Amino acid sequence: MRINDDLTIPVIIQASELPWVASPAAGVDRRMLFRIGDEVARATSIVRYARRSAFPRHTHGGGEEIVVLDGVFQDEHGDYPAGSYFRNPPGTSHVPASAEGCTIFVRLWQFREGDDQQIVRRPSVDGSTLGTIELFDDGSENVRIETLAAGAATTIENRRGLEALVLDGDLMIGDRSLTTQGWIRLPAGDALHAVAGPRGAKLWVKDALLIHPDVIRMPS
Repeated sequence: MRINDDLTIPVIIQASELPWVASPAAGVDRRMLFRIGDEVARATSIVRYARRSAFPRHTHGGGEEIVVLDGVFQDEHGDYPAGSYFRNPPGTSHVPASAEGCTIFVRLWQFREGDDQQIVRRPSVDGSTLGTIELFDDGSENVRIETLAAGAATTIENRRGLEALVLDGDLMIGDRSLTTQGWIRLPAGDALHAVAGPRGAKLWVKDALLIHPDVIRMPS
């Protein structure tokens, strides 16, 4: 399966309008944004856990990066409320679940060789703070939250590649209006020019090569 696999083409998608696709686990469904592969895939998805659903224990062969969009995501290590961000590097494992249901943004098999930092960032007490909150930076990737005031214009330069997800509010990109679950992926050189809507906008932003040359190899 291949979805939005040409990384030279800008992609702007209102993911909340995409259909849900069932996963192998009952009660766990996905909206597929980027995918190369079948059930084991280099992939970016929105994943929805129904109440009292769980995914079987699995090991992250190529790493896993998650943002919790709503509800409370859980595993045997703890609870992760909406706004949480974490990175599970290659070799880590867990049993993901949600007692009350949740929605998460997930990137799979996109870690680099040697990227072994396991990081958990829970949301700040004041989620309305304007400006930038850095989540992760190792020189090859910068991951952050950008919060814009209502009507604010922004330009995010893009030397390496840029990916963004609207977490809350409204964002105008040209004549396109994005709300929660609006996903943006731009090849290097295409700056992001956007204007926040009347509710402002909160974005998850990744500044990094869209696929690293030393990305973990998938099993053949």
